[in-house]
Amino acid sequence: MAYQIPRNVKGEGRILFIFSKKGLIFTAVGGGVGLFLFWIFSTLGLTAIGVIFLLIFALIGFGIGTLKVPNTSAFEITKKTGGENLDDVIFRWLKFKFKNKKKIYVYTEEVTKDDR
Repeated sequence: MAYQIPRNVKGEGRILFIFSKKGLIFTAVGGGVGLFLFWIFSTLGLTAIGVIFLLIFALIGFGIGTLKVPNTSAFEITKKTGGENLDDVIFRWLKFKFKNKKKIYVYTEEVTKDDR
């Protein structure tokens, strides 16, 4: 008789240990932007600066693809978006900013008996 042994499968979808699929895609996009800047600076003879820009943009892409907004009450934005992925927050902001100018978001708080 065979028994199924439960195991922790979290993180098995990672590529090269630190990259999730989404993190790898965002790192590649950031690296692509950095590669374009590297090409521009290398034609000007500033290869070292081009490599620095390539690494910076790849790190920015990796951060956007993998980091979450901290859940803290120190700032207004982190109260509302705490714990969400950074890319989701950025895409939602871009959609709100450029999609339609006549939208209004209302943030309401529940009132309990103790608050009165």
